Amino acid sequence: MQIKAILFDHDGTLVDSDPAHFRIWRQVLAKHGVDLSEQQYIDHYAGLPTRANAQDMIARFAIRCTVEVLTREKTIATDDYLTRSAFPPMPDALETVRHFHALGLRLAIVTGSGREVVAATTRTYRLQPLFDTLVSSDNVERNKPHPDGYLLATQRLRLSPQECLAIEDTEHGLKAAAAAGIPCLAVPNAMSRNHDFSRAEGIFAGLAELHGWVEERCFRR
Repeated sequence: MQIKAILFDHDGTLVDSDPAHFRIWRQVLAKHGVDLSEQQYIDHYAGLPTRANAQDMIARFAIRCTVEVLTREKTIATDDYLTRSAFPPMPDALETVRHFHALGLRLAIVTGSGREVVAATTRTYRLQPLFDTLVSSDNVERNKPHPDGYLLATQRLRLSPQECLAIEDTEHGLKAAAAAGIPCLAVPNAMSRNHDFSRAEGIFAGLAELHGWVEERCFRR
């Protein structure tokens, strides 16, 4: 079956947000007496939604507050960051989005981040007209690695999972796409290069490298 839509992850795939998320989490946790290391962030938190991170951090570091409070603190700190600057795009991300749109493919973003985080990206880089739909953590009860976000995207696009292709940078995102029955390409970054991508249809060093793979399957006769 030919690919008709590309479903992009957001953080770590379209934007280089993990370094900023790490710094923001460090600032938030410092107020609770926790010194989060970069290795701890890579091992336990990169690519996971804020609430899931907050749940693990409270248990791992014996933080005396609720998940709701820690999640809200991180969300407020992230919103403050985004009022000053959008996350920088990943290498070739903007070109890749425009390239696939020019090919006539339908595009979507499926992310564990909140809608305002994604809106900052699409607004800053003028990508809003290129995407058919955006599915964020605000739209589903269960976030990645559950398949809910991807399934909702296919429903909105009125396509079968097999007509879509996901692009992810983490094992958690890959699991979500696989659980939804959507083939997935992996583009690991510095924070996720040690993740298990064995279920991916292909693993690429950068977004520009997957253009040929996608085009072959879009226009196969």
